[in-house]
Amino acid sequence: MQATTLYTWIGFSLFLVVMLFLGYIGARKTKNVRDFATGGTTLGPVILGLSFAATYLSAATFLGYPGWSYDWGLSNLWLFLAMIGGGPIGMLMVAKKVRKLNTKQKSLSLPDWLGDFYNSDILRVGTGLILLFNIFYIAAQFVAGARIFEYLLGMNYSTGLILITAIVVLYVFAGGALADIYTDAVQVIMMAIAGLAVFISGIVIFWDGGVTATFAGIVDNLAAQDGNLVKVFNPESLHFYSIGPVIGAITIQWAFASAPHLFNKVLGLKRESDLGKMILVYVITASLCVLVLFGGLYSRVAIGSGTETTDLALMEYIAWAFPAIFVAIFGVVILAAAMSTTDGLFVSISTVFANDIFLKFLVKRGYVNVSEEKAQQIALLISRWSVPLVGLAAFLLVLNPPRYMGDVMWIGISGVAAGTLGPILYAVYAKRKVSPRAAEGSMFIGLLSYLILYFGGIIPSTMSAGAVATFIGIAVILILSKIFKEPDQEYESIQEAK
Repeated sequence: MQATTLYTWIGFSLFLVVMLFLGYIGARKTKNVRDFATGGTTLGPVILGLSFAATYLSAATFLGYPGWSYDWGLSNLWLFLAMIGGGPIGMLMVAKKVRKLNTKQKSLSLPDWLGDFYNSDILRVGTGLILLFNIFYIAAQFVAGARIFEYLLGMNYSTGLILITAIVVLYVFAGGALADIYTDAVQVIMMAIAGLAVFISGIVIFWDGGVTATFAGIVDNLAAQDGNLVKVFNPESLHFYSIGPVIGAITIQWAFASAPHLFNKVLGLKRESDLGKMILVYVITASLCVLVLFGGLYSRVAIGSGTETTDLALMEYIAWAFPAIFVAIFGVVILAAAMSTTDGLFVSISTVFANDIFLKFLVKRGYVNVSEEKAQQIALLISRWSVPLVGLAAFLLVLNPPRYMGDVMWIGISGVAAGTLGPILYAVYAKRKVSPRAAEGSMFIGLLSYLILYFGGIIPSTMSAGAVATFIGIAVILILSKIFKEPDQEYESIQEAK
């Protein structure tokens, strides 16, 4: 273990130098709040496709989700279908039309985009406040970083939590979206290689004369430990215990493709014609990364049910199967996964305070009376200084580590989807005018439904509760569009962009 610790310190130090250098490059290029939020809409499809995949996947893919595979067995492979099926479909349904509409709107974020489209400050500010749910998402990534420092470097959980928080806050504070996107591209390549390596390693280690025979042997081993581990629907799983929750998981992954920290990537694309290439890069890269789910199954076969911390099941397998230097490399990859998502979340939340609330509401409506140049300077300061404040809030949420980091993460994702997807889909697909009141009603009722369903204990799965609430939000805007028919004078010109 001493060799592993040494290699981890060396690998992490090199990784940190590269990340801080890219953050410095981002800082040099960040001149205003648009650069901080989206990278200035000057980026190409390959780097944005890589960044989208890195941000979509997060550290949950490498710690939380393999932990689910370890605890719940084959039923967790439904998550593979949800992520590689639901996510790309959601992006295909929304991204192209959103990007086309934004050629006229010039919006910087999801609240900005919805507020501009519906001409509603209530929607702009309300959606911005909903995005604070993503503090749960950030907190889950901090858990991942802390666990890796704890497992590989011998730190206690609290010290690791402080360190990962400080690192992410520092380089997002400096570089904003440009630091986020450049570092994501490096990180996700590491993640894809790691996912493929984990998948292949199990085939090699448990080889039994053929691929089919090898996986049959893995299944037999799991069945001997616990019959529920090989069931299509595991009754002990929080998310895949029947067909309903599975549909919920696919649905919420579909909705997740429109999450604000992903939405910003689409708005940052230089040319609309490159969107197809961006999506292709994202799907290929994400597919390789998600193969890591098999690592949780391999861990259960290799070490049985003895893991104390489920989120570390993959690391237990890697330590069992690989030499020390590879264990350290995997640890750095998981840290990269945590950071690749966390920085995007920080950027999307800070943009809410600086652009959506300060510039587009307080300054535009005259509540703050300053010159345009001064307003931009203040907005950039708000963007940067909101980062440490959000980091502190996320840090405090997980001072006591949760059992499953994935569940903490999905509290945030589901809340955002429930409150925003109805207005997004109506804006993209509807053919007739609608009052802002309909979109505002969808936002409030969708979010309230999620709060009641999940925190009220009616639906125990965060993903299923989020999916049901999302459908409620969509239904509400369809119903209210029949009731509120006030014309928006700018609507016709916006529709021409569709």
